[in-house]
Amino acid sequence: MDDDGRYEQRVVWAVVDTGIGPLLLAATREGLVNVVFHATDEVRDKALSRLASRLGSEPVEEPGSPLLAEAIRQFEAYFAGARHFFELPLDWSLISGFNRQVLRELATTVPFGTVVGYGDLAGRVGQPGAAQAVGTAMGANPLPVVVPCHRVVESGGGIGGFGGGLETKRRLLTLEGVLPEPLF
Repeated sequence: MDDDGRYEQRVVWAVVDTGIGPLLLAATREGLVNVVFHATDEVRDKALSRLASRLGSEPVEEPGSPLLAEAIRQFEAYFAGARHFFELPLDWSLISGFNRQVLRELATTVPFGTVVGYGDLAGRVGQPGAAQAVGTAMGANPLPVVVPCHRVVESGGGIGGFGGGLETKRRLLTLEGVLPEPLF
């Protein structure tokens, strides 16, 4: 508690090695709040600074934290091919409005091993002409992999963009069996 008797926002983080490189996982008491691709020292430091600014609390490295333990376990199982969905409490405080609506729809209706078009997802949230806005929402996703923006593709069959890089998107879609394994 702080001096006024309120609970302080507690943010803990850890970097986890995965099949797509190091991921920064950050959590609050509400749940997993942020997943950051390619968590090199520089990327990690920028992400932690942004989190401190947005959440009003300095994130603390605590890989053994109960707030992170289950998330780390589920990420490890997912990348080992032993888990097809995440069952984690999520803290949605880093996103709001249309973007949150789209990401919640994505998280609940596009399962492992499937994809959806940007326009189709826009239609699912009642905005059939908002494919480009859906793309913007995907780029603003603070919880990639768990909220599977890698499963959103172009309606014409193209892979589309991806904040973690197209190679990362390809690897995730390959892990989920949407794309074939590379021949070499």
